Amino acid sequence: MGDELVRVYVPATVPMLVLLREQGLPASGGHAVTPMLREWYAEGDEEELEYVAFTRAAQDALQLLREDADAPRRRVVVSVDLPARLVGRGDGELGSSVVELDGPVPASAVAALHVDGAEAVKDVTAAVDVVAEALAGDPDAQFTVDGTEDHELEWYDPSEWELLLRTTAS
Repeated sequence: MGDELVRVYVPATVPMLVLLREQGLPASGGHAVTPMLREWYAEGDEEELEYVAFTRAAQDALQLLREDADAPRRRVVVSVDLPARLVGRGDGELGSSVVELDGPVPASAVAALHVDGAEAVKDVTAAVDVVAEALAGDPDAQFTVDGTEDHELEWYDPSEWELLLRTTAS
């Protein structure tokens, strides 16, 4: 079981991508297809369940952007494949995709990088400004946050890391 890999979607920011490449990402958690997510979404196939976990990681990236005023206003999700022994169970709530990570995420575990394109920056900026209110239950703020879901994150192979950092610097 220790050799089995688990796909984890880790929320991040563009500056965190630099850190990840240079020394690993000190992330404490992410999202994955958990038994609790499977049970909640029993009719969903594996691809649909992965999309739910991925989307939740993208939402968490908004909170990271709120904490880093200097980061480019683009959501980032890092898809990583980690040994199952390094991925802990999350909160255990029905439907939850939250997992805990044991130690920093190494660059060698990155399967893909996902980042908002330039056309999403305006909507992401608006969502970052109200994400706390949305989490507190404000329906207008939630509508603004949901607007980011109209933008699909762009997919990058790990070999395109340099290109990605050059094109998202602003």
